[in-house]
Amino acid sequence: MHAGPVLLSFITAATLVTITPVTGYRPLPHLKPNSSGLQLGGSKKFEGSSSFVHMRYHMGPVLTGNITVHTIWYGGWQKSQKKIIRDFIGSISAVNAEHPSVAGWWETVRLYDDQTGANVSGEVRLGQEKNDRFYSQGKSLTRLSLQSVIKSAVTARTKPLPINPQSGLYLVLTSDDVYVQDFCGQVCGFHYFTFPSIVGYTLPYAWVGNSAQLCPGICAYPFAVPEYMQGVQPLKSPNGDVGVDGMISVIGHELAELATNPLVNAWYAGDDPVAPVEIADLCEGIYGTGGGGSYMGQVLEGRDGATYNMNGIRRRYLVQWVWNHIVSYCTGPNALDQ
Repeated sequence: MHAGPVLLSFITAATLVTITPVTGYRPLPHLKPNSSGLQLGGSKKFEGSSSFVHMRYHMGPVLTGNITVHTIWYGGWQKSQKKIIRDFIGSISAVNAEHPSVAGWWETVRLYDDQTGANVSGEVRLGQEKNDRFYSQGKSLTRLSLQSVIKSAVTARTKPLPINPQSGLYLVLTSDDVYVQDFCGQVCGFHYFTFPSIVGYTLPYAWVGNSAQLCPGICAYPFAVPEYMQGVQPLKSPNGDVGVDGMISVIGHELAELATNPLVNAWYAGDDPVAPVEIADLCEGIYGTGGGGSYMGQVLEGRDGATYNMNGIRRRYLVQWVWNHIVSYCTGPNALDQ
């Protein structure tokens, strides 16, 4: 993958004072009635379906080669927390997982292709990792300083992360005592690409924060609920860690969009590449059949009372659905009519 003329002009024009991320994701659904999402009428499909959504391809690259996710653990992380996230990423290619599976969820992402007809890769691998346990950029980060975190990881004197602009994704995960610009108020995670003037390369990356201390009711919903939702009880998280279980869906959201729109010039709806509507944006808050509005859809409950909708290689997860441009609605492996 290389930066074409359009992308290069976009990078040149980009201001280095602030970064407007391509997408900002919050798992909290829109808290307003959506009767079309609750009426069971002629059509079986209500999961964000719309004839007005035109997901279009803008001729940029998608990740058709084997995808490698390089992780930067920023701040203090427990071994158990890392394992939950590693297992999720490893589950994307685990085709033998019990149905409904994370790999089955990725099949919708794989429907997206490039101008040659090559589809998004089904091989998503765990790459190398880097710990930034001493908070190299402090505990309050701007979007720009996140790129400095990546620069430190790829230029480290010992065991630097590999430079892989063709099929590498760089995932910056901040611990629960770190605040990132617009965290909680506007976003729980976003993706973009690094500026060569800062990092030395154009690398697709995503940031996702652990909200356990700062705003679990917003970014770890439905395993925590905001104070204004009085009388609503949180659901039990599948892996016993509210903050990390809340991160999983955000990580899935960002990986799906990085695979289909890594340099902001591939798959998105709308006319503005600076503020595109991408394949996971259209399905925020939808986790099962009938989802829409304030209803998350029909999901599963384990014998232990935990809520989930997908199985991984060793664990269960709750991950939002993504937009299927073939049928023009959100789909997931736990759909009741599949």
